[in-house]
Amino acid sequence: MPRVFSGIQPTGSLHLGNLLGAVRNWVHEQDQADSFYCVVDLHALTVPAAPGAVGSQTLELATTLLACGLDPARCTLFVQSHVPQHTSLGWILQCTTGFGELRRMTQFKEKSLGQDSVSAGLFTYPALQAADILLYDTDSVPVGEDQRQHIELTRDVAERFNSRYGETFVIPQAAVPTAGARVMDLQEPDRKMSKSSSTDAGIVGLDDPPESVVKKFKRAVTDSLGEVRYDPDAQPGVSNLLSILGAATNRAPESVAAEYTMYGPLKSDAGEAVVELLRPIQSQLAEFRSDPAAVAVALRTGADKAESVAAEVLERAERHIGLLPRR
Repeated sequence: MPRVFSGIQPTGSLHLGNLLGAVRNWVHEQDQADSFYCVVDLHALTVPAAPGAVGSQTLELATTLLACGLDPARCTLFVQSHVPQHTSLGWILQCTTGFGELRRMTQFKEKSLGQDSVSAGLFTYPALQAADILLYDTDSVPVGEDQRQHIELTRDVAERFNSRYGETFVIPQAAVPTAGARVMDLQEPDRKMSKSSSTDAGIVGLDDPPESVVKKFKRAVTDSLGEVRYDPDAQPGVSNLLSILGAATNRAPESVAAEYTMYGPLKSDAGEAVVELLRPIQSQLAEFRSDPAAVAVALRTGADKAESVAAEVLERAERHIGLLPRR
């Protein structure tokens, strides 16, 4: 089977956009590919956090991923810092990546804009991200459009390394999901639903109670056109509701639009569909939260599986460079 790698930062609770845009695809892919899913806690260190915050958020994120359906018997779920080869290869790839390449990265420009102080890690983390991917001989990386630039950098760095030192890394391909890839904020439908939003009014958390979910959808921003059609440019709010309802019920948003003439019923049905989508996840989440030892065992199992692969790839890279062997 093809090898797939995806990573997610523990910088806040998962929301509906994460579920429909990525995690639900991960659950499906664990039966279609040799899937490696990583909680990239080291990337979370690129911005300041209170002592212990990253660790607690990592545990909560891993718990939620398990509740969403990731199965340690069918995929490899692990924490980035539990596999030391990530930082070792990350340094090697920093030394293979150009300053200009890192300076051109769009996300660094966006995250550093207006900041008085920016960590060096925020600047160099695309090299660590490349290491995350290349350590597992990855064939495919499911990403949103906003991450495509990082996959192109990973490919460039891998090809450069292979050219200098011999065939070492598999060159990965970016795979952008075609359905449910972008869930927009319910209050600002021209913006992607994001954990970094200044308010949670437009964000649906995976553990939001049903009454809260329904209320957020009833208050979702639409427009004054009074027409239900799927047109993200002209009607972003309505189109977002159609996209969410379609994704939650496995239908195309265009076909969903044909069933509605008014915004009120669309909002109501979208909210109820999301409540039903989240119901089994919330039930599993309560079970896993009551048994944190089971989560710890799953992460240890995943780290052992991941390290068995990563150690071979790192040894290959070090050997091809010509570093002095340990023994």
